[in-house]
Amino acid sequence: MSGGGAPDFFYREAHRLGYVARSAFKLMEIQKQYKVIKPGASVLDLGCAPGAWLQVACQNLGPLTKGGAIIGVDVKKVKVPTAHCDGRVQTFCGDVMKPVSEQLRGLLPQGKGYSVILSDMCPPVSGIRAKDTTLSCELGMRALTLALGEIRLAAAKKAVDSSLEAEEAPVYLEPDAREGMLQSGGNLVIKLLECEESQGFPKFCKEHFKKISWLRPKATRSSSTEIYLICKDLK
Repeated sequence: MSGGGAPDFFYREAHRLGYVARSAFKLMEIQKQYKVIKPGASVLDLGCAPGAWLQVACQNLGPLTKGGAIIGVDVKKVKVPTAHCDGRVQTFCGDVMKPVSEQLRGLLPQGKGYSVILSDMCPPVSGIRAKDTTLSCELGMRALTLALGEIRLAAAKKAVDSSLEAEEAPVYLEPDAREGMLQSGGNLVIKLLECEESQGFPKFCKEHFKKISWLRPKATRSSSTEIYLICKDLK
């Protein structure tokens, strides 16, 4: 719904086309510009509720003969949407701010890493900007930790300047997260609330990905400060 409560274009289009939320168009635009999901990809969708990104991701896996798998995780129990999804999509109810690495690895066929990690996680908006942006950065750092692992992230922290001091950076490490879950050559997408602190995130990523970009999708509400960091091709 739009800020004024009336259905907007993207809300109506999502309903018409069988998507469970207007956010489907955000991932569509990311995919159109950056091709983060390739046929047969293995995808981890963090903060997958209500399932719109699961739908778009599945559409980009290609035919069943290409294989691929999508794991969606959220603190809420999410039912896989019937439209635009097939048997390659499954969901897992869990809090990624707690140790979950082994569960997520175990859900992936052959136990290999993911070729794509998507994070559409966002904290409940309180209206207090400092609080909201801080929580958003914490979720973003958690996505980075799961993707890169403790070893890579520790090295990346050294590249951070005063915009996000390394000793103050909110990093959630766990014994089973020393190795990241993103495959070499993999892609990472993280939603953040735009602020001074979020501008430091590319400094965590530039040493490990070949291309870093920012995108504010057209489907983003005008009242929102959210922006997406697209990291392509893990070195």
